[in-house]
Amino acid sequence: MRAVQYFRSVPRYFLQKLLSSASPRVNLSCAPVRLAEVPEPALPGPRWLRLRPRLTGICGSDLATITGKGSPYLAPVTSLPFVLGHEVVATVTDTGPEVTRVRAGDRVVLQPALGCQVRGIEPLCPACAEGRAALCRNVNQGALSAGIQTGYCRDTGGAWSEGFVAQESQVYPVPPELPDAAAVLVEPFACALHGALQVRLQAGQTALVIGCGTIGLLVIAALRARDCRARVVAVARFDHQAEHARRLGADAVVPAFGPVLSRYRDWASALGADVLKPELGKPAVLGGADVVFDCIASSQTIDDALRFTRGGGTVVLVGMPGVPAGVDWTPLWFKELTIKASYAYGVETLPDGTCDTFTLALRLMTSSGDQLKPLVSDPYPLAEYRQAVLAALTRGDGRSVKTVLTVPS
Repeated sequence: MRAVQYFRSVPRYFLQKLLSSASPRVNLSCAPVRLAEVPEPALPGPRWLRLRPRLTGICGSDLATITGKGSPYLAPVTSLPFVLGHEVVATVTDTGPEVTRVRAGDRVVLQPALGCQVRGIEPLCPACAEGRAALCRNVNQGALSAGIQTGYCRDTGGAWSEGFVAQESQVYPVPPELPDAAAVLVEPFACALHGALQVRLQAGQTALVIGCGTIGLLVIAALRARDCRARVVAVARFDHQAEHARRLGADAVVPAFGPVLSRYRDWASALGADVLKPELGKPAVLGGADVVFDCIASSQTIDDALRFTRGGGTVVLVGMPGVPAGVDWTPLWFKELTIKASYAYGVETLPDGTCDTFTLALRLMTSSGDQLKPLVSDPYPLAEYRQAVLAALTRGDGRSVKTVLTVPS
């Protein structure tokens, strides 16, 4: 079968990393990734099933992997070569003899974490026992090769392909009323929802959302889907991102770029904060948002998030970080800030009890999925994955936010 495979090549990795950092022009000529004929993955056990992707998304983590911009921290918990892709709506094509939750022909989304249950490990580690498989400590143990998620494990395959395998506990049936163009967003929406639920915002408070790519826009959507009545200010780079942010519930949008002092004054005006210009360095900020969601997690955005959080406020890191450098941590101390990190999904504590993030995401999206469909591009065929990756890396050229692939029948 055909699949987009990331393979081991240290020279290609460093050449691509050098190209990506040396020039603003996107060039994938050295990326260690290829469209290849690969064997169909075997079913690792009787509770596993085969899936054929209908639509699959290109995640920021996929882009960081391909361009060499991701942190090497996670390299020991992946296994090469792996097939990319973990954001997916798929059709079940075959099931093992002990699968009971779904059957062939069902449409499902994938929760890609490869925790203890998927790996056949008993007893479950503490995180998995709490329903937080994304934080599993055994991601290099058990019946599978190392891999934190489907799409980074050589044994499972990935969604940038004509087929991959998943364990029964990883799949969630898609309600008929949720179209594919919305269902493909369930995984990133679950990530955004998990981040949004890290704090409890009240009416009269203010949230600043830095970054209006997929995660930032879905954080705004998640806040409003949970009936958050706080004022939301969004930081957008492109006009179409600003339009999406307003449509999804942002009360104000401020620019992401420009001269630092001018940009800071725009942000401060929207947040009711004061900007003070020191003799050296970037401006100091007094006041700011009660909560800042950093949905990019670059050096600049982390630095901005710390400055624009009010004293005693909270910064939530939702974006996948690279290797931030040059962050001035003085505001963290001076303002007694709280920093929270949000990774993937887990179990959410709600006023009426607890719920796993994917179940809650599907429930919320089923009633508002039409709002999210405009974020998704027209799909690229799998064979055009390079064009799709380039489009995702230069998404300011279009009006969509999430670039997706499709596998022709």
